[in-house]
Amino acid sequence: MIILKSRREIEKMREAGHLVSEAHQLITSMIRPGISTAEIDRAVEKLFLERDAIPLFKGVPGPVPFPSVCCMSVNEEIVHGIPSKKKLVEGDIISVDTGCKIKGWCGDSAWTYAVGEVDEQKQLLLKVGEQTLDLAVEQMGKCRWWSEVARQMEEFVDQHGFSSVEEFVGHGIGRDMHEDPQVPHYVDKETLEKDFELKPGLVIAVEPMVNAGTKNLFIRNDHWTVSTKDGLPSVHFEHTIAMTSDGPEILTPRLDKISKSI
Repeated sequence: MIILKSRREIEKMREAGHLVSEAHQLITSMIRPGISTAEIDRAVEKLFLERDAIPLFKGVPGPVPFPSVCCMSVNEEIVHGIPSKKKLVEGDIISVDTGCKIKGWCGDSAWTYAVGEVDEQKQLLLKVGEQTLDLAVEQMGKCRWWSEVARQMEEFVDQHGFSSVEEFVGHGIGRDMHEDPQVPHYVDKETLEKDFELKPGLVIAVEPMVNAGTKNLFIRNDHWTVSTKDGLPSVHFEHTIAMTSDGPEILTPRLDKISKSI
């Protein structure tokens, strides 16, 4: 069941969303060759602790409970990578997904970062991934049904010769990290059967995952890290977005973009 949020509840979600945005601002400042993903994860955990926020990812049940506050997925890793002592090197890309709960309400966002200079394929992949998310936000203000948005996202990815991951999707979000509805970034029979209306009070995490090559994937032996089957790179971009009477509102805005526009 889809739980629509009141204006007051969306206001409460802004606080969690803004802290997730601050976490990504911190991550942006730390991304560089020579730093380990574990170092970045510890810094985000410290930020959440200082702000009395509950990390959403740490301890998530699975064959092994997820051990960290961030998912750190490097190069061909799509999602759910586990931070480690391994250091980033020039030319890597890294997708960082994190979220928190404040006063009972959740925020969730992912972004893929370049580590120093990256090759042309990765540059284009980063651009297309980010623009796919931008397209979703724009079309949420124009379309009535989610499937209309998802179709445009998928077509945009296809136009650039990339593929959309189909085994992981976005989700509703509110008091819990994962709520109804499921939010695919592509269209298939199930998308159409479980379509939902874009109306005020809807709050969803939209998260296109775009692969340079095949959409096929596998899960590594750590039980969490999802990687591309062909070893080609992947990107992941996500915002928590609320539908309001004035249209879609990003609750996890990129603070670096806001500061540049002022």
